[in-house]
Amino acid sequence: MNEELNITSETSFLGRGWSFPPTFSKQTREILLTADEEDIKKSLEILLSTTIGERFLQPRYGCNLDDFVFEPMNATIETSIKLTVKNAIMEFEPRIRLLGVRLDNGFINEGRVDIVVEYEIITTNSRFNLVYPFYMNEANNKTA
Repeated sequence: MNEELNITSETSFLGRGWSFPPTFSKQTREILLTADEEDIKKSLEILLSTTIGERFLQPRYGCNLDDFVFEPMNATIETSIKLTVKNAIMEFEPRIRLLGVRLDNGFINEGRVDIVVEYEIITTNSRFNLVYPFYMNEANNKTA
């Protein structure tokens, strides 16, 4: 739910942030923002796609999923991926209660594992899930 809003206008109960990738309104030339549940979802996607050390002013921010590229999928790697995702979310996304992280290996033959994050927004008790595609055999899993 992208909204065209002035950064100083209306406050959002769950938060408001830049859309990702950053986009601008052609008419007003203002940044397009995401709000509420969509802002949390985008924050999770950014967290999972950021390598630790990538952000200059927040060097601990991120989730080193790239460490698992080219690794053979087995129980140890699966557990490590889930733990890596869980730790990153618990440290950097205080607006949610993490209910679970699981992997869907349905596309493993294509080199993709879907990371399914189930969470509850603390302030609204609303449940959501995020399916994040992780490409095991590519050096870059970020989508264009």
